[in-house]
Amino acid sequence: MKGFWIMLSQVSISSSRICISFLTQLVVTHPGLVCLLSADEATGYGPVFEEQPVDTIYPEESPEAKITLNCRARANPPATYKWKLNNMEIDLNEEGSHYSLVGGNLVINNPIKTKHEGNYSCLASNMYGALISQVGSVQFGYLDLFSSEERETVKVKEGQGAVLLCAPPPHHPAELSFRWILNEFPTFIPLDKRRFVSQSNGNLYISKVDSISKSVFSNYIPLMPQAERPIRKYPADLNVKFPDTTALVGQNITLECFALGNPVPEIHWKKLDGPMPNHEIRMAGAHLHLYNVQFEDGGTYRCEAVNSRGKDYHTARLSVEAFPEWVEHINSIEKDLNSEYTMSCIATGKPKPHIRWLKNGELMRFSSLTFDDSGMYQCIAENHHGVIYANAELRVFACAPTFEHNPVKRVLAAKNGRVVIECRPKAAPKPTFSWSKDTELLSNSTRVFIWEDGSLEILNVTRADEGRYTCFAENDRGKANSTGSLLVTESTKITLAPSNADVKVGENAWMQCAALHDPSLDITFIWSLDGRNGSSNGELLIKNAQLKHAGRYTCTAQTPVDNITASAHLVVRGPPGAPGGVRVINKTDKSVTLQWSRGADNHSPISKYTIQYRNSFSKDVWKNATTSPADVEGNAETSTVKDLFPWTEYEFRVIATNTLGTGEPSSPSPKEKTLEFLWWRPRTFGGGGGTSRELTITWTPVQPQYYYGPNFGYIVAFRPQDDYQWRRVIVADPQANRYVHKESSIPPLTQFQVKVKAFNSKGEGPYSLTAIIYSAQDAPSEAPVNVNGRALSATEAIVWWLPLSQSNIDGYQVKYWRNQEDSEGGAQRVVVPGKENHTRLEGMKPDSSYLIEIRGYNSAGYGPPSEHLQVHTKKPPPSRPPTILGTKLKGQSVNIAWEHVEPLDNEASIDGYKVLYRQQGSSTGTLYTTSRRYIDLPLHDGDYVVEVRAHTEGGDGAVAKIKISGNSFTDYHSDEETIYEKI
Repeated sequence: MKGFWIMLSQVSISSSRICISFLTQLVVTHPGLVCLLSADEATGYGPVFEEQPVDTIYPEESPEAKITLNCRARANPPATYKWKLNNMEIDLNEEGSHYSLVGGNLVINNPIKTKHEGNYSCLASNMYGALISQVGSVQFGYLDLFSSEERETVKVKEGQGAVLLCAPPPHHPAELSFRWILNEFPTFIPLDKRRFVSQSNGNLYISKVDSISKSVFSNYIPLMPQAERPIRKYPADLNVKFPDTTALVGQNITLECFALGNPVPEIHWKKLDGPMPNHEIRMAGAHLHLYNVQFEDGGTYRCEAVNSRGKDYHTARLSVEAFPEWVEHINSIEKDLNSEYTMSCIATGKPKPHIRWLKNGELMRFSSLTFDDSGMYQCIAENHHGVIYANAELRVFACAPTFEHNPVKRVLAAKNGRVVIECRPKAAPKPTFSWSKDTELLSNSTRVFIWEDGSLEILNVTRADEGRYTCFAENDRGKANSTGSLLVTESTKITLAPSNADVKVGENAWMQCAALHDPSLDITFIWSLDGRNGSSNGELLIKNAQLKHAGRYTCTAQTPVDNITASAHLVVRGPPGAPGGVRVINKTDKSVTLQWSRGADNHSPISKYTIQYRNSFSKDVWKNATTSPADVEGNAETSTVKDLFPWTEYEFRVIATNTLGTGEPSSPSPKEKTLEFLWWRPRTFGGGGGTSRELTITWTPVQPQYYYGPNFGYIVAFRPQDDYQWRRVIVADPQANRYVHKESSIPPLTQFQVKVKAFNSKGEGPYSLTAIIYSAQDAPSEAPVNVNGRALSATEAIVWWLPLSQSNIDGYQVKYWRNQEDSEGGAQRVVVPGKENHTRLEGMKPDSSYLIEIRGYNSAGYGPPSEHLQVHTKKPPPSRPPTILGTKLKGQSVNIAWEHVEPLDNEASIDGYKVLYRQQGSSTGTLYTTSRRYIDLPLHDGDYVVEVRAHTEGGDGAVAKIKISGNSFTDYHSDEETIYEKI
């Protein structure tokens, strides 16, 4: 046996076929030698990739200064590896190289964009040939800073739309996500039907700018709304329009549309050339999100923006394409010398993939294989979405026949049956075959056939066919033979066949099967349901039968030699199946007519149908519908659902019932919206309050399910009590809950008559009942006087003042802050009801000078402040606790003594001591005060705690504790424990 190396040079076959150089070893078998493979040759094989390089983006600021591209191939003998950058081999040994090889992996140390960006591929080779990997690109990722240039102020009239440009900085890769900040970080702008951030360009779109009291700043763009009265209405104007888009099969994709306008436009989506695919509407209509896109989802999509002043629409096309995918590809194979072989690769994809080969041709057909055709082959399918690889090894060999690894075997056959005795020697080229039984040479007859692959077939086997059979194989390299035997057994017969059964859901079903067989053989019973295998014994018990258990049951009695079958049917009666095709065929403002098709009755007639509905307000809860007629009979396929809300989107489903139960519900119907209807009278409203010279009118906004039509809004009418002329104002926002009328000539607390009604596209509803509402009062005009106060302790003070004489006072605000240390902006505040004229101030700092200010307030605002009152808090109490000297028992009392506490220079002087005597575990007890440094306390059964602290004008000092328990006392002062013996 000889081996030699050949090198295939790179040859251009055509624009669609490329042969790339690689190295392979071809093993030539000497003519006349039999196929006896060595252990290495039997187990050896060419490279098979297990890991290949993938596209990599390296962040330019990455703390890990290296890139690793993986390559690993299974091969015997093990593969060696080379790497290419942009089809040029990388010299790993070059001086100053940044490259190193770890196993088959390529490591790039300290990557440099200008040197190392590009397309990498790995070449794995051994004695059987070489394979080139898929390409993995290396790119460098970055995100530059925003430009530091000032952004110009955007000025827009109130009610108009605004667009704030993002102008993102240079970056790679292309995908970015965008958010906008309002005024300062981290106040991110919430996105709703009025505000939208495009994820394609980062721009912020505001459909209608509301009036605000100060400038609004994005990251760098001041937005200045220009107040305008009355606020003008603007028609819907689409500013964000999705372009013609290409998606890949299986992707999720989002289409964007957003409109400016006042009132805020609503956005609706539709597919012009077919039904909408599986989708979700997001961002208050601005995003159409398509899930798991398929080819049929391609087509023309339209977004439509509508408000009461007009509408705008945009259409664009969605094209669906696909990554290449193999339909048929090459696999490793061994073929005989001089045989024919066709190597084929077929791929699907959109656009249609281009097929390339890495050895000599697009479709490789070999009319007479030679040893030179051995080697590693690759085909590559590619379109602009991606590339896929198929790799295979072809081995061409020749040898004389040999039965060493696959001799003719001993075979059992059932009487009157059929038997095939295989003859599968290893041989190349393909040998000719002949057979003998004992000493008789066999030839083809009506019962005996020699197949082209060498197998011997015998029909209608009898006992006379038993004996020794020899297969002879011969080719131009030599010949060989192998002998086996045939033993004939009794055939298997069914003696007890299963019987048909009829049960209800939940009952048990029983089937039996028995057979007669050759006593020398084992028998197995296999049950199957409609071709699916199940139990493997002669009896079959189906417990708690369900509808899915119905069908044709087959019992197979099987021995190692033959098998025989018998079948029976099981009928399971149960609740009906789900109806199908539920759809709305007619609708009004408060009713719809449904149509459906009958589902399976499951062998029990349908007695009635139940219809259920849900809408966006029922939170996905299905509710039973009111129908006409009230009872929907089992032979019906239509019904009218009534008592629905107008202008509301519904889904419906139908459930069938028979005497055996209620079945599964149908799939929901397509969503349908009932017709619009005129809204009725608002039920609750009121108002009053607000700032000076304002009339505030409030009401409870109508829930969306009660809009009953598009262009929903409110009409507010009001007039002074002594006026005959009503003023009408239209509030177009359906979610509005107030209207504020501002007029400088309105006197405080003027009485108004007010009424509210709703409208939609059908017209105006009736007014509510008239209510009496007062305009806002004026803020207090007087400042509190005679403000006095004093410090109570180191942390508390009390302050009092003369009540204001005005009748419109809701309360007082007391503000206090440290005179030197604090600013007035950081002051503490206390709110006091209008009926009170004093309060306690807490949380103050010891030994500090405070300024105190008081002002009256009501719903219109705060009045002028009082003159400042200055109060100085007391020095703090001692920070050190008393030191308990000891305890003495005096009859039925205990004497406790302690050392005098010496206050620090900045602490208040001692006025006396407080002693709390309490049972352990209780927070309350008896409090004693004394100017002495000892006290006698009554002795009780149980565990008690004594707390001693100094008392000063600044408050109580730190606490010393002692525990009195039985015959010993435990001192807890200063975290030390001292045990005193009973005296």
